[in-house]
Amino acid sequence: MKDDSIVTTNSVMDRFISNTPNEELLTVLDYVQDAIIIDDENGTTLWLNKAAEELYSIKKEDIIGQNVSDLESLGVFSPSVAKLALEKKKSVSILHSNKEGKKLLTTGTPIMGKNRTIKNVISTSRDITELIQLKNRIEDVQTALDELKSQKKVFYGDIIANSPTMYNVIQLAKRLAQIDSTVLITGESGVGKGVIAKLLHETGKRKNYALVKVNCGAIPDNLLESELFGYESGAFTGSKKEGKKGLFEMAHNGTIFLDEISELPLHLQVKILQVIQDKEIQRVGGVDTITVNVRIIAATNKDLPSMVNEGKFREDLYYRLYVVPINIPPLRERQEDIIPMVRHFLQKYNNKFNDKKRIDPNAIAMLIKYHWPGNVRELENIIERLIITTKNTIILPDNLPTYIFENTRNMRGEITLSPIMNLKKALEETEKQILKNATEKYKTTRQIAKALGVSQPTIVRKMQRYDIGNRIDTK
Repeated sequence: MKDDSIVTTNSVMDRFISNTPNEELLTVLDYVQDAIIIDDENGTTLWLNKAAEELYSIKKEDIIGQNVSDLESLGVFSPSVAKLALEKKKSVSILHSNKEGKKLLTTGTPIMGKNRTIKNVISTSRDITELIQLKNRIEDVQTALDELKSQKKVFYGDIIANSPTMYNVIQLAKRLAQIDSTVLITGESGVGKGVIAKLLHETGKRKNYALVKVNCGAIPDNLLESELFGYESGAFTGSKKEGKKGLFEMAHNGTIFLDEISELPLHLQVKILQVIQDKEIQRVGGVDTITVNVRIIAATNKDLPSMVNEGKFREDLYYRLYVVPINIPPLRERQEDIIPMVRHFLQKYNNKFNDKKRIDPNAIAMLIKYHWPGNVRELENIIERLIITTKNTIILPDNLPTYIFENTRNMRGEITLSPIMNLKKALEETEKQILKNATEKYKTTRQIAKALGVSQPTIVRKMQRYDIGNRIDTK
């Protein structure tokens, strides 16, 4: 028994071929490297070549006889350029992606019959993934050169200062590293307080001695005092016979970093205050004082002045810590840092996992618009996850976590180009269109560069090239 769908498919194709003046032409087209699909005036698929089957991972028998609207709704074509050409009644070119994430340049061209009515639509698609990757690499090199010229970007570990605020934070930290004052680092969780503390230590005079890190919120209250100050032999049940050095003693001549200092109980806040004032500690169960030469760096993501008013944090300790404050802004307030951080973490985890993943510009745009409640730590974790979980070479918007994709989905969409043009012209037209849209929304080239994820000199150079945005402030 014959499959009805195959009979229908064959009859549609046979009718089309029998009406074609030059049947040999279809045989030739079947060997063309570009994907070719032919639809009738109603958007019904009549024929496609082997390249189209491979590029879109489809089979002739499943596609012929189907309408482009149905194929679009099924995700076979996203979007259907033939449908656009039929709607606009003219040639249309678009940049889009196939199911494997390859970047395609597709053109739909109406074939006019009598009385200027559409007879057929011929769609051609070409894989331009490698060309776009090459273009991206060239852009990366040019952007890197622009950033080197501007001498603004600063790297330290996983902290990147491309924004003026973060640049100032790192410069302040480097200056404070040369003096021995107590420093309080404030900022939301995940902004990089620990990295700034490390910067203070490693660029200062104590860099050859220990940097001891203490998470005050991770150690139980009943153990915290003995961990910080040590204990003498027999100080309590279960203690070591020989006693134990505390973390302040281990940091002698070096630096102790008290992270989450807001979590210290009040009775230990008094002892920390004494260490700052007298440079001495006393072990639990001991009577002798021990001199410690140590620099104290504290950090918190809490509002310490409010805690002082509520009686949860000692006012005298607060002012002892608040000698020189460093506040690290959240990532959402320094979007200029997101793109270089994405590149940095891509390189870091590509190297770690021996991979070569790149990220699609539309996915980058979504990352820029996301509000980043977990700040730099969240960004790093997401990039690592994407490197591991993305099967294709290009990380697409669909590969992003659902909560990011949903929050920024209004930014999705394909770029519709003017009538058929060569590949270089199409890419230039796309770039020009994006810049024009940006100049309508933003007032300065710095704002445009921030929104598009490139350097400000790159924006100025491209605007001059395309002769657009004469009223935009280039400062």
